[in-house]
Amino acid sequence: LSALERQIFDFLGFQWAPILGNFLHIIVVILGLFGTIQYRPRYIVVYTVWTALWVIWNVFIICFYLEVGGLSKDTDLMTFNISVHRSWWREHGPGCVRRVLPPSAHGMMDDYTYVSVTGCMVDFQYLEVIHSAVQILLSLIGFVYACYVISIFMEEEDT
Repeated sequence: LSALERQIFDFLGFQWAPILGNFLHIIVVILGLFGTIQYRPRYIVVYTVWTALWVIWNVFIICFYLEVGGLSKDTDLMTFNISVHRSWWREHGPGCVRRVLPPSAHGMMDDYTYVSVTGCMVDFQYLEVIHSAVQILLSLIGFVYACYVISIFMEEEDT
């Protein structure tokens, strides 16, 4: 459910890289659940490998929004440079007051509406970091559970 919630907000912000990652994550979680129900350890192994990659992706997202190591949250990296959209939380976070500003005399660049956001209780980058931290926590719990289920399946095969 957490990945689905994150998928919805990434769709609202047109962040194509996270949308693709979330989609793959949802598919692999379903595959892992299917493998658990149908006693197919190979599917669970795929889930555990994906979970490790998912943790790495979420660490990257945290570094991206906290601007660690030369990364900048103001780039179009998450949209594959095909749109000027950013995190949905940037303008719609808790307590944020959003005002559309008139374009400057120099004209608008790429029809992008200039928006002023004030009064946010939590900055958008911290909300994105919280989302990624929750994903990491859930993935680590899923990884441990998957390893446990694989070990039980392997013991049953031996007997």
